[in-house]
Amino acid sequence: MRVEIWSDIACPWCYVGKARFEKALEAFPHRDGVEVVHRSFELDPGRAKTDIQPVLKMLTKKYGMSEAQAQAGEDNLGTQAAAEGLDYRTRDRDHGNTFDMHRLLHFAKDQGRQDELIQALYKANFAEERSVFGDDERLVELATGAGLDAEAARKVLADPTAYADDVRADEREAAELGANGVPFFVLDRKYGVSGAQPAEVFAQALTQAWGEHSPLKLIDSGADADAEACGPDGCAVPQA
Repeated sequence: MRVEIWSDIACPWCYVGKARFEKALEAFPHRDGVEVVHRSFELDPGRAKTDIQPVLKMLTKKYGMSEAQAQAGEDNLGTQAAAEGLDYRTRDRDHGNTFDMHRLLHFAKDQGRQDELIQALYKANFAEERSVFGDDERLVELATGAGLDAEAARKVLADPTAYADDVRADEREAAELGANGVPFFVLDRKYGVSGAQPAEVFAQALTQAWGEHSPLKLIDSGADADAEACGPDGCAVPQA
């Protein structure tokens, strides 16, 4: 069974939601049969790469709230994150464009290190002092820590077209599925779960989706169940 998670590194609820989902997955009896794939979704796709500003300033401008209200929201998020065992800096974080991070995540997927990299990016953005925005070498450092080759990661970041189509394809697909916010979880293309739901909700969704995920049933034709076919070793020879 495949679970696809649309998310953005700049999204605090994606950070929390991932932890809640993983808590449910860890307790799921069939967890070894679940493939998790991370998909791209930019919360602020029109922001220039050089446009980096403090989170509180971004929140007050985008939502028209006071700085005190914005800080209260960050404090609440810190409490929610702590409940999931996550570190969360409620002050002095930056906000910026995440397109290059998504491109790097697609590269990491090709290398079988996608989950390691997205976790490293989340931790760096939400829990560490050094910003992840506007510094390619910072991203290379995180990629290396996630098990990726530094020069290969640097090459991806230096080429703005590398994996760009993959990011855009994910975003188009999110729109087609009706996702207008993240995190957005899709289980076997049958069920969708929107938002950082409690672990119990994810557990229920996994159980329900798995219950409908069964091996392909062959139609009983009343004839030879192993009729002629082609396979890796060649094609069956017609019998006279």
